[in-house]
Amino acid sequence: MSPEFLRMVTIFYGIITFVVVIAIIILTIKKLKTQYKNTLIELERSKNLIISGAILAELNKVESLINNKDLEEKYNYWKSLFKSIKDNEVTNITDELISAEELLDGRNYAQVKDLLGRIEFDIYISKSKAQRLLEDIKEITLSEQKNREIVTKLKADYRSLFLQYNNNNKDDYSLIETPLELQFENIDKLFSAFELAMEGNVYSEVGKIVKALDDSIGNLRVVIEEAPSIILLGKNLIPNRIKEINKLYEKMKSEGFNLNYLNIEYNISESEKKVADVFDRLNVLNLEDSIFELRTIMEYFDSLYSDFDKEKISKKMFDEYFRSVIIKCKKLKKIIGNLSNKIDDIKFSYDLTDDDVKIIVELKNEVIECENGYENIVTLFREKETAYSKLNKEMEIINARLLKCEDKLDYTLRSLGSLHEDEIRAREQLDEIKSIVKQAKAHMNSYKLPVVPKNYEVELEEANEAIKNMIIELERQPISIKTLNTRVDTARDLVLKVYNTSLEIVKTASMAENAIVYGNRYRPVNQSIEAGLTKAEREFFKGNFKSSLEYAINSINVIEPGIYTRLLEAYKNEF
Repeated sequence: MSPEFLRMVTIFYGIITFVVVIAIIILTIKKLKTQYKNTLIELERSKNLIISGAILAELNKVESLINNKDLEEKYNYWKSLFKSIKDNEVTNITDELISAEELLDGRNYAQVKDLLGRIEFDIYISKSKAQRLLEDIKEITLSEQKNREIVTKLKADYRSLFLQYNNNNKDDYSLIETPLELQFENIDKLFSAFELAMEGNVYSEVGKIVKALDDSIGNLRVVIEEAPSIILLGKNLIPNRIKEINKLYEKMKSEGFNLNYLNIEYNISESEKKVADVFDRLNVLNLEDSIFELRTIMEYFDSLYSDFDKEKISKKMFDEYFRSVIIKCKKLKKIIGNLSNKIDDIKFSYDLTDDDVKIIVELKNEVIECENGYENIVTLFREKETAYSKLNKEMEIINARLLKCEDKLDYTLRSLGSLHEDEIRAREQLDEIKSIVKQAKAHMNSYKLPVVPKNYEVELEEANEAIKNMIIELERQPISIKTLNTRVDTARDLVLKVYNTSLEIVKTASMAENAIVYGNRYRPVNQSIEAGLTKAEREFFKGNFKSSLEYAINSINVIEPGIYTRLLEAYKNEF
C-alpha cells in the first residue's frame, strides 16, 4: 500500500470516530434533558397535590361547629396556616419550577440538577405540613363519631361490670363497698360530663374525659375481678396459715429444734405489714401487684412446712450419727493404735521405710481430727443454738471422712498382711523348687547317658545359685519382700528351665539310641546308611544327642520314609 492511501484511510477512520463521539454526546444530552423534563412534570404534579380540597372541606365543617372561644382560636390558626402554605410556600415552589424550566431550556444542566433537589425537598416539607394540618382538623371534625364509638363500648363494659358486681356475693366486697360505690358514681359523672362536652363542642376536654373513663373502667374491672381473691387471701387464708405456722413453730422449739435461721417471727411481722399495706391500697382501689404480693406471702408460708420436715429428718439422722460416728472413731483409733505399736517390728521384719508406713500416721491424725470435729459438733448441739440441718450436714462430712479412713485402713492392713503371706508362700515355694530339682536329676539318672551335656550343667548351676540366694534372703533379717519375691521368681524360672532341659535331653538321647539300633539292620545293604549311622554314633558318644538323632533319622529315611513320625508316636506317652 502507498503512503498516500494509508493517510486517506487514517483520515477516514478519524472522521468516523469524531462523528460517533458527537452523536453519543448529542444523544446523552437529549436523554438527560428528557429525564429532567419528566422530573419537572412529576414535581409539578406533586406541587398541585399539596393543597387538596379536603382541607377546605374540613375547615368549613369546623367553622359550622364553632360555639366557643377555644374552637374559634383553633379554626383561625388552621386557616392562617392553610393560607400560608397556599400563598407563600406553594407560590415559591411554582417560581422555582419556572426557574428550573428556564435553566433547562438554557442547557444549564448542573444548576438544574441542584434546583430540582431543592424543589423536591420543599414539596416534601409543604406536603407534610398540609397532611398534618388535615389530621389536626379531622381530630375535631371526626371527634364526635370516634369518641361516640369509644364511649359506647365503654358503656357496655361498664354495664357488664355493674351487673357482675351486683350478681356476686356482696360480702366479697364488704371491705371496699364505700370506695367501690364512689367509683361507680364517678364513672356516671364522667359519662354525663362527656355528653355535656359533646353538646358544647368542647373537643379539647372530650379526649381527656374519654381517657379518664377508659382508665376508671379498666381499674374498676381489676377491682371487681381481683378484690374477692385479695380479701380472701388477706383476711382468711394468710392469717390462718400464720396461726398454723406459729403453732408448729412453738411446738418444734419446745422439742429442742433451733429454727432461728428461718427468721420466722420477723418474716411473720413483715408479712402482716405487707398485708396491711395491701388493704390500705385496696381502700383507694389500688390493686397494683396486690395479688402477686399476697400469693408470694402464701407460698413462703407453705414452703416453711418443707423446712420443718427437713429439720425433723435432720434430727433423726443426727441422732443416728451421734452414736455411730463416735463408735467408728473409737474402733479406728483402737485398730490404728495396735498397728502403731507393732509398726516398728513390721518395719524391721520386712525392711520397710518411714515412707512405706506413713499412711498409718496420716490415718491416726485424720481420725483424731474427725474426733475433734465430732466433739465440736456435740458442743454446738448441747448449746442448742444451731439447727439440726446444719449439725447433720457437719456430721455427714465427718462420717464420710471416717468411711474413707476405713477404706484406707483396710487397704493398709491387707498390704501389711500380704507381706507375711509372701514370706510363707516363699518358704513353701522353696520346697517345691527343691523338689523340681530332684525330679530333674532323677530324670537324668534314669538313663545312662554317655556324656552329660554342658548346657544342662550350666543351667543346673544357675538354678542352684538362685536357690541359694533365695535361702539367703529368707534367712536375712529384716526380709525385703520385694527382693524376696524377685529371688523366688528367678529361682522358679531357672529350676523349671533345668527340669524341661532334663526331659528334653533324656528323650532325645533315648530316641537317638533306638534309632541307631533300629538302623543297624540296614548297614550291610547300604553304604550311605552305614556312613550316616557311624556319624550318629560318634555324635551320641560326644553327648550331641540332637545331632545324633538327625543323622540316624536322615539315614534310615532313605529306606523307610516317615521313620521320624513313627518314632515320635512311639515316644508320645513316655515323657
